[in-house]
Amino acid sequence: MGYDVARLDLRRWRVADALRLTDAHREPDMANQGGIRDTASAVDWIGRVADLDNGHVYAVADADDHPVGCVAVTNIDRHQVGWTWYWTIAEVRGQGIARDALRALVDWAHHEAGLFRLELGHRTNNPASCGVAASAGFLYEGVERQRLTYDGTRYDVERHARLAADPLKPPNRPVTITT
Repeated sequence: MGYDVARLDLRRWRVADALRLTDAHREPDMANQGGIRDTASAVDWIGRVADLDNGHVYAVADADDHPVGCVAVTNIDRHQVGWTWYWTIAEVRGQGIARDALRALVDWAHHEAGLFRLELGHRTNNPASCGVAASAGFLYEGVERQRLTYDGTRYDVERHARLAADPLKPPNRPVTITT
């Protein structure tokens, strides 16, 4: 299936997206993310992220409204700090979709949602995620040794953060956010 990614829309996940969400989590790189194993767990996940008290989770939809990824800021605390995360489906990786979605989310989070600091982490063996973080102005802050475990293997995590005053380039394509 081809995707029209000339523009993107960050929108809420819908129950109708459950099959696409399930397919995305069948990829080996995604299998351990979010606990989505089948359509029922995808529907449950969509319900849980729909009404978060301390966060915002968006589907990254292409011009035809097909979800091609996810971008979020969650675990927002009383200090105006939020945890940022993102992913894209394999078919669109390398096209700057995560970069543009994250840049749009960051701008919104700082200027509309009033967050001062955004944090994220990625496994040190994931240079693509590091590139996405850097392209959205997240600065390296250190390594958390053996922070995550998947299938019995421990992984170091590289931490990044950005402040509201840090410079931010706009997305390279139009991105709208429907809250």
